[in-house]
Amino acid sequence: MNRSYTSVPVRPGVVLLGLLALALNLRSALAGYPPLIETVRAELGLTAGAAGLVQTGAVLMMAVGSLVGPSTARRAGPERALVGAVGLVALGSLVRGIPAAVPLVAGSLVVGLGIGVAGVLLTGVVKEHLASRAGAVTGGYVVAMMVGATAASAVAVPLAVGVGGWSLALAVWAVPAVLAVAAWAPVAGRIARPAAAAPRPRLPWRNGFARLAAAHQSAVSLLVYGWMTWLPPYVTSEGWSARDAGLLLAVWSVAQVPGALVLPALAERSGRWRLWSLVGLAATAVGTLGLLLAPLPPVVGPWPWVLLLGVGLGAGFPLGIAMIAWRTPDGAASAAASGMALGVGYTVAGIGPFLMGLLIDLTGGYPAAIGVLVAAVVLQGYAIVAIGDTARRPAPRATAVPRRPASP
Repeated sequence: MNRSYTSVPVRPGVVLLGLLALALNLRSALAGYPPLIETVRAELGLTAGAAGLVQTGAVLMMAVGSLVGPSTARRAGPERALVGAVGLVALGSLVRGIPAAVPLVAGSLVVGLGIGVAGVLLTGVVKEHLASRAGAVTGGYVVAMMVGATAASAVAVPLAVGVGGWSLALAVWAVPAVLAVAAWAPVAGRIARPAAAAPRPRLPWRNGFARLAAAHQSAVSLLVYGWMTWLPPYVTSEGWSARDAGLLLAVWSVAQVPGALVLPALAERSGRWRLWSLVGLAATAVGTLGLLLAPLPPVVGPWPWVLLLGVGLGAGFPLGIAMIAWRTPDGAASAAASGMALGVGYTVAGIGPFLMGLLIDLTGGYPAAIGVLVAAVVLQGYAIVAIGDTARRPAPRATAVPRRPASP
């Protein structure tokens, strides 16, 4: 029997645990920075705009990483390439341990690049090894990302106090990244690299399905990063305290977990992706319109709107990624389509909140900026309806070249 590659069998459970360990690091290094912004500004003498652009630059580098990610696995395979991608997260975190503006910016860009590349490679690995449970697995690693981000945000300030400064608090996130790489490397080593490098994959810009997937991820990303950036100042402008606004954002993050776990699993089990995506979108729409039209209802306050937003947006990202896994024929095609979708989505996520801030400055209030998020809800709804609810119908194979041909 002639095979182009050989590998030692790896149990799906081992692959899953390794992916979850890696996913814990795909938001934590960036989430640890916002709570320390005021401290960083005071020590380095940065303006608010300059301090904010550090995070914007990192998100835009996530877009770059998503676009180039499919090409990184040509020779070594996505399993080994993941080691290097998460290694970049560790390296960038260490660079940020130097308390100066240039290392802060440079390290953040490296972190963003590593996260972007790793996110695309994860989808390819899921398609190769865990395709039969793509929805549940995608929801699981998205939850791991949320857990890492929530923990990093919660401990950022006390960690800075404990280790002696904001820069060392940022550098600490190199430790879990190195541990994840150490845990994943033996798994990747058991899967043989391809006998020959696959042809360079092309991002499927002309493929209608891929463009719809990019529109879906752009809308979800704009909603997530737009509300993440402007929800606390918005409710503060309506009369809430800064402490309560921070608690509101934490609850919003936690509310994303059930959405990410339940709705993708239901879509996978029923084969009705459109139905469960529209359920999540309905929650997002009600939460967004509620915050716009009645941000502080008597007695209950903004809590119902924020809980609905969390559930809806928590489902949106994994549903979009799982849909790509279901509708592409192999790991290479999945990585190419997800690379395009995530690259466009993270670009919008980097630029959108900045443009919302300009609208707030120009209009002297928040309605116009929140109107941008309402438009994102409409765009997501259009993409969901146009994509359809057939969960596992393969897309045409012309969008990418398979990395691992089947045995004769």
